[in-house]
Amino acid sequence: MQVYRHMDIGTAKPSPADRARLAHHLLDVADPSEQFNVGRFVKEAETLLPMIWERGHVPVVAGGTAFYITSFLFGLPEAPSVNAATREQFRTVEREQGHEVLYRMLAERDPGAAARIQPNDRYRIARALEVIEDTGRSLFSFRWPRAVRADMRFLVIGLERPRTEIHARIGERVRRMFDAGLLAEVTTLLDLGYGPTDPGMRGIGYRELLGMRAGCQTLPQVEAAIAAATRRYAKRQITFFRSVPGVLWISPDDAETLRRHIEAFLA
Repeated sequence: MQVYRHMDIGTAKPSPADRARLAHHLLDVADPSEQFNVGRFVKEAETLLPMIWERGHVPVVAGGTAFYITSFLFGLPEAPSVNAATREQFRTVEREQGHEVLYRMLAERDPGAAARIQPNDRYRIARALEVIEDTGRSLFSFRWPRAVRADMRFLVIGLERPRTEIHARIGERVRRMFDAGLLAEVTTLLDLGYGPTDPGMRGIGYRELLGMRAGCQTLPQVEAAIAAATRRYAKRQITFFRSVPGVLWISPDDAETLRRHIEAFLA
């Protein structure tokens, strides 16, 4: 979600001071109305990495989105490219009838895919429908690479904390977001013309605040809902990352071990 412009607080982007001290890439590269997908992430990262090396720096691919990270590590599947007309067809259905209708369409046309995609995962629902519409095949019938790509060398580090600490840190992060002006940030996005159907506005924090307009929730209730959604998301990401082979799991407080492994990798 940090790829989206105007969305700083809810995505916990690095501060301007941190970004001035250490170059960050692929931040603020899309408008909230754009669909930023894993294919674009992988291709843009592949373009950036050799440029960073040529400047004499070490590229670090960091994040909590396991699907994006693993797609970069293993490479993209052999899925077909996007057909713009087909994509617009399903976007129109979603705008006029809601994403629940798209999910029902997917369940009828590709029950196996529907069983593997969360009902609120709008992007993957639409993508699965696009693929079966254009190819007659399930999105999940296309082969995913099963080995780490051979054209790069990786040191894969997972930062590990106890679950109770993760939950406490999530609660604190959500409180800081509100203190920093998350509500004002969402108001600004609405004033710029973005709304609940835009891809960027579906991220955790934004969707809960937007949903508040349709109900009778208080801000403390919305804050609790954001924290709960973040805990669920963290649990899914941890499970996904645990399935990745070759990850070196280290406490982020163990700076000496981290330094030793990085120095050995770069030697």
